[in-house]
Amino acid sequence: MESLATSTEGRPTVARCLRTLASSTDSEDVIKALQTLHSFLDEGPQSKTTSAEQTEFRRAHYTRTLQFLVSHMQADWLHSLPAAQRTELWDDLFLKGPPEQALLVLMEAIGELRPTTNLDHLISITERFLQSSRLADLLWSYCLGAAPSDSLQLREALLGRISALPDITANRLHRNNKPLFLPQQYYPLLATEMLTALERTCLALRDGTDCSLMFVAQTLGKVCIQGHSDLVLAVMAPRLSVCTRSDMVWQRVCWKLLENVPQRCMESVLTGLVQAVSGPDALGRLIGNLVLTNKKAQFVITHKLLLLQYKYETQVLRTVVGYLAADRDRRPLLIQVLRSVSQTWANPSAVKHTPLEQQIYVSKALLLSVSLLKDSELKELRSDLLQCMLGGMQSHLDSSVVRIRRVGMVVGECLSSRMDINGTKLKFQYDQDEETCELLSLMTPVTCNEPEPVNRVDSPSETNETVPSTQNVSRESKSAPHLSNTGQDSDLDSDDELTPYDMSGDQKFSQASPPRYLRDCLETLMSSTDAVRVELSLRAAESLVRRNAFAAREISVQMTKVLLHMEDKYSITDFLILRQATMVALTVTDCIPVIKYLTSEFYSLNYSLRQRLDILEILAIAAQELSRPITDKKDPSISAASITELTPYPGDNPVHWRQVVEKRIQSKTKRLSKGAAQPVAKATPNRYAPVAGHFFFPLLRNYDKPQVTFDLLGSDHLLLGRLIHTLGLFMHQAVNAPIAAQMGCALLDFVWAVRYHTDQMVRRGVLFAVCSVFLSMPSQNLLVDLSDQLFETRAWLTDVAEGDPDDDCRNLAVQSLVLLDKSLKKQLQNPQALSHDHSISSEQ
Repeated sequence: MESLATSTEGRPTVARCLRTLASSTDSEDVIKALQTLHSFLDEGPQSKTTSAEQTEFRRAHYTRTLQFLVSHMQADWLHSLPAAQRTELWDDLFLKGPPEQALLVLMEAIGELRPTTNLDHLISITERFLQSSRLADLLWSYCLGAAPSDSLQLREALLGRISALPDITANRLHRNNKPLFLPQQYYPLLATEMLTALERTCLALRDGTDCSLMFVAQTLGKVCIQGHSDLVLAVMAPRLSVCTRSDMVWQRVCWKLLENVPQRCMESVLTGLVQAVSGPDALGRLIGNLVLTNKKAQFVITHKLLLLQYKYETQVLRTVVGYLAADRDRRPLLIQVLRSVSQTWANPSAVKHTPLEQQIYVSKALLLSVSLLKDSELKELRSDLLQCMLGGMQSHLDSSVVRIRRVGMVVGECLSSRMDINGTKLKFQYDQDEETCELLSLMTPVTCNEPEPVNRVDSPSETNETVPSTQNVSRESKSAPHLSNTGQDSDLDSDDELTPYDMSGDQKFSQASPPRYLRDCLETLMSSTDAVRVELSLRAAESLVRRNAFAAREISVQMTKVLLHMEDKYSITDFLILRQATMVALTVTDCIPVIKYLTSEFYSLNYSLRQRLDILEILAIAAQELSRPITDKKDPSISAASITELTPYPGDNPVHWRQVVEKRIQSKTKRLSKGAAQPVAKATPNRYAPVAGHFFFPLLRNYDKPQVTFDLLGSDHLLLGRLIHTLGLFMHQAVNAPIAAQMGCALLDFVWAVRYHTDQMVRRGVLFAVCSVFLSMPSQNLLVDLSDQLFETRAWLTDVAEGDPDDDCRNLAVQSLVLLDKSLKKQLQNPQALSHDHSISSEQ
């Protein structure tokens, strides 16, 4: 076939048309040349060109023609055309030809042009291109194989323009970007166009036409790997789920689509798909047995979504595990998943070194997998599950984190109940919360009831018939009480109509009276076997101690000893609160003797871990009370019991540390402007500073000497974590105390040896102690006394902030780094004070 660039049966060639547009000033010649170019794109019987000429023009001349038009947008003839004629003759040339060529030319021109009216003109054409379903035509042309033969580079360029169109326009238009080009509108539009191409593919397959989904799959993968899977699959997944419910052609199309997704994009597509579908049945219809034929898909579904990532909701776990259990061919993968998940859950190293959220996520996966096992499979795996249950429960119950222990109890109960070994089932006592209820509910399989597609609309008569019936029922239900009141007269005389008296405010009177003297109270607690007298004495003990300080000092140590060894033999209400409040009152009233007794008993033999933890809690609460300013007038009727309410230990609540540390950081932060000026807080004395050393230093003795009943540096990491937290609290309360510098040096030396402890509670305690040192220790002392340790400490804090598996540890490390940098910056900006302090220390 002769080239159109030379001649074709006397008709003007493409080259002649372009020469006319480039040089002619006659509007009639220009209009005739544009109409001639349009004739190569018109289809149908009225077309003035043959199909061979149209094919040749689309293949060899269309892109060059569009590029010529873009390069001559400043021509006078274009601006002289009326708006309607310019839209018909010039703009429509971009909307009638091969869409892939038009899109590439438009994107190239938008990327090169400066902000002018020409750029605005091309932007409006691109909007029309998207709104006229040209993307669907582009995708469909590749499905049919009608697109011109292209190279790998050209296809990659086209995929890049389609998937990154919002980025290209945003980089060029900035704040003047069009709403249609925003990701929130463009990617759902692209998803709709892909669905249109898939629908045309289904129709073509029914007519016996072969199609290829390679380009559509590549487009889907490219968009998903760029991070837009949620926007695209939120449109595609529900529609495909409905279409594949009863149509095998749609199922084949979906399976082929996902088979053709590039391997490097498979993970992004699958992770987005499992979040977008409504349940395991829908996922099975969309991907079929892809996990059996594609190794990457199998790795993502059976390993990465269950063991390596833990950011997904429980519904995603239900979808993944349910998908593996729904088909006979996929059930071996369910067994494989159960084995790997159970091994991970029972691994002691995983319990210690993985984040708490990931452990809960793995626990959910384990329970879901066990709940979907058949009886025959359960019998085969019983020995493995039993080993997992025993080893995993031991690892979880050994943890010092309450949530981890609770998860171990719940999973142990569920596994023992499912295996039903000799009819024995484990049962633990733990507090029910939202987390435990969710774990327990996973053992009950949930049937996903997908909404049925609406095939017909009920007739108005049927709809109207159901309404009166409902109204009649409601009328009958409302009239039922009225009918019951019209019964026999004897019903009106029934005693059931009498209103009971409110006895909620009644008080119980006892023949015994509470003790009026502290010694009588002590004698009762020591020797009495009367439950009523013991309870009355325990309830009156704190107020007697606080009202009679002189009498309390005489028996403070003896009474502390009695309370420390006292057990709740009579199930007294609020026993622990009353006991703790009384011991705190004794410690505050007679500080040094009681503190010496408690700190010496902490390392003594024949004490349980609970008693040692009680000692640390009492000392911590007493230190907080003593650290309050003396000038504060406190109502003597307010007791420690009402203040503490069995105050949870600071180590159990990371929010408590964060509030304390953030408050101190805010107080040390300088701001150029923050509203009205606030008066400077006046320094006031407290009762803690003179006795801070008595609280702190005795607890540092003998920590490295294992005793008969406990081993701080060994298995008793719970007690070690509580001890470090308590020491950090003592350090925090000692701000501005003369002994703060010595306490800070000693505390850093103590915690340095356990900074890499495997237990996260111990690491939290170490970081809390470091924060307390940086907050409470004078800035000049940090450089003078700790100059050799600061750089190593900073490097360690940086490692923790970047790589510790526990979120609270990372946050505390960041806060410690902020405090350290502020202290160093303050001292380096005032070197005179530093040199003065250094000279004083050297003279001493």
